[in-house]
Amino acid sequence: MEQGRKNKLLLVDDDLAHRTMLRVNLTEAGYAVTEAEDGDEVMAQLAEQQPDLILLDMKMARMDGLATLAALKEDACTLPVIVITAFSSVETAVEAMKRGAVDYISKPVDIEELKLVIEKALDHLQLRKENNQLRERLQQRFSFDKIIGRSAAMQEMFQTLTLVAPSDATVLITGESGTGKELIANALHENSNRKNSPFIKINCAALHENLLESELFGHERGAFTDANSQRKGRFEQAHRGTLFLDEIGDMSLQTQAKILRVLQEGELLRLGGNETISVDVRLVVATHKDLQAMIQEGTFRQDLFFRLSVVPLHLPPLRERHRDIPELSRHFLKKYTKKNRKDIKSLHHDVLNYFMHYGWPGNIRELENTMERAVILCLGEQITINELPAHLLPQGESVDRPKVINSGFKLRDMEREFIKTTLAQNEGNRSKTAKLLGIARQTLLNKIKEYKL
Repeated sequence: MEQGRKNKLLLVDDDLAHRTMLRVNLTEAGYAVTEAEDGDEVMAQLAEQQPDLILLDMKMARMDGLATLAALKEDACTLPVIVITAFSSVETAVEAMKRGAVDYISKPVDIEELKLVIEKALDHLQLRKENNQLRERLQQRFSFDKIIGRSAAMQEMFQTLTLVAPSDATVLITGESGTGKELIANALHENSNRKNSPFIKINCAALHENLLESELFGHERGAFTDANSQRKGRFEQAHRGTLFLDEIGDMSLQTQAKILRVLQEGELLRLGGNETISVDVRLVVATHKDLQAMIQEGTFRQDLFFRLSVVPLHLPPLRERHRDIPELSRHFLKKYTKKNRKDIKSLHHDVLNYFMHYGWPGNIRELENTMERAVILCLGEQITINELPAHLLPQGESVDRPKVINSGFKLRDMEREFIKTTLAQNEGNRSKTAKLLGIARQTLLNKIKEYKL
């Protein structure tokens, strides 16, 4: 614990006399003690008092110790909990430890023994905090945990990112659409010395050319129709931070020239303005286009290309990262299972087999969309090929699948129609339908009753 700070204990006991005795003795021992009369007061006390440890009586009138432990677990509380139980209820204490308590002490409480148990628990908490702090310091500079990839290409990418991120070098990220270029740009910023300053991003392909210049460089009042007030552009907004320009290959030659000036001189002019504004910005850009070919065509400036590609990074398409597909699939399964409040535990091996042999022209974005769709359609505990879009299956192969549901349906309507159509395809055979849907027969019967099919 922090030097010079009293350890704070939360004492939870509905027996006033017993609680008072413990509070007096523990206060004399140097602890700061706050009290709760029953388990149902614990959550509010945690937020208000922020204790270091909880002393929890097992037998209370409104909310007993086991129920309180369950609530703490549900709230992801990691504080050490010591339970206090009657001598004849050791089995209850053992059950409490299975549910997350770190230790227990029997009544009548021996104060010296209690102090030793508390000290041991606090020492363990301090060690855990120090280990977490050390781990955070080690990961602080180079944390790429949001980027999934065990393939050789991605491991090489991580090594390059580790070297490049701390610098102020301009980075050009290339790769097909959907490969995760924005994720790489964000990782560069988060692991740079500018991480506490703004990370500003803009998609150059999404804006008309005139609007793009205003977005990038800002404008003065009256610079054009509807310019009713002065506005800072993205370069100014990103001052001392990072500016990410996505799809820079869609930028006109005129805007390219202005970008080059900012890179060369570190200053800009707002549209309609005559005041030079200095900016300190690290630039990260991305494109799915072949800039070298555009230079040959005269649609991209060669001098700007050299300025942008100080550190070129190429993201390989998903079809060249087969080793990453299972891990990415499981990541999206977990993400969308949680989002849709479903209990889907895995992907059938046939699904992963199809994924590994599919070309993924839309790359990671297409895989994510496929997984989201599969989770929504899945009624069982496992994603099967029945939840896959037809184009993922080998040519000529088909599976029994319900017709496509109208996009306007709610999830409940989709599930009802899905079951109804599958029943019809199997001529009302409920066992066969349940097997095809990947759910237990009783679950199907419950759904039929619920939806009055």
